[in-house]
Amino acid sequence: MKDKIKIFRKWFTENNIYVFILLFSFFPFCLLADEVSGPVSQTGQTLLHAIGDDAELRRGMPWPTPRFKDNGDGTVTDHLTSLVWMKNADCFGQQTWADAFIKVAGLNSNKETCVVYTNKTYTDWRVPNIQELSSLIDFGQFLPALSTDSPFVGAHSDRYWSSTASASSPSYAWFVDLYNGSVEHYAKANTYYVWPVRGRQ
Repeated sequence: MKDKIKIFRKWFTENNIYVFILLFSFFPFCLLADEVSGPVSQTGQTLLHAIGDDAELRRGMPWPTPRFKDNGDGTVTDHLTSLVWMKNADCFGQQTWADAFIKVAGLNSNKETCVVYTNKTYTDWRVPNIQELSSLIDFGQFLPALSTDSPFVGAHSDRYWSSTASASSPSYAWFVDLYNGSVEHYAKANTYYVWPVRGRQ
């Protein structure tokens, strides 16, 4: 054991400059990690309810400013996630889970249209998964639970389908309720709204 300690001391003495460089390189990242937790983003909540609550600490990656960009063709880019959303959050009305995929496929093949969207612009629209859909929620808002400066139109304070099926119940799928941002699952036969997305996978 003493021999190992001697060897380590000798190595450290001869290479301490490299150890210093290594520690100095990682130190800023340690400070940054203490200040901003990630990769989870902030929730958007700013109204203080209790000392140490989400509104006071505001942990997570800050939202970019501006967060959303209206692309001028009926689509909106979210700079936080790099996802591109349909500007109109009510292209197809309420659909069953199965029909949601048919409607979005029709949008890609030009069989379906969406108000304010320049048709045929993109052909890779899809139903968002539950994580993507939840990323739009601003937990500091309700009716709907979306950022007040977002450029979306037609957003209902109601339920929106995700493409994520329930692992516990095959006949159920997950949805986000824009009334308050809650995430739940329910029968696929129910009719909820559909919000197409494209981009980052």
